[in-house]
Amino acid sequence: MYGRQPLEASPAIWWVAGDQKAGAMKFNHVGIPTAGSFDGEIPLPHLKVTVSDHLNNPFGIQWQRYWEDAPYPELVMTVPHVAFEVEDLAAALEGRHIIIEPNSPSRGVTVAFIEVNGAPVELMQIDHQARPDL
Repeated sequence: MYGRQPLEASPAIWWVAGDQKAGAMKFNHVGIPTAGSFDGEIPLPHLKVTVSDHLNNPFGIQWQRYWEDAPYPELVMTVPHVAFEVEDLAAALEGRHIIIEPNSPSRGVTVAFIEVNGAPVELMQIDHQARPDL
């Protein structure tokens, strides 16, 4: 089983974005939209999407199948995205082209999507005390 560790314990690479807006960022997962079925499907009715567990593989791959009435931009539902954990989501979003406003898909997790050079990017702030599993 694969998993993530809190920032201070993680061996993952952290870096500062070139423009300094986002501060330190850590890779979390890559979300890949698909229309087909996949192993380990996890339906999320409140989000109108079915996903795979990105923690079940060492590369953070998460398959995503959006439901017909999913309320997301076409860009997010059709183009793979990379997701980064940030320490301060509000600061990381300053001056960015936000395409999905900050929201909490699960306890202790706040996310937002931005568009960067025509691609969707997910920024995540995780409360590791509330979510030691992430």
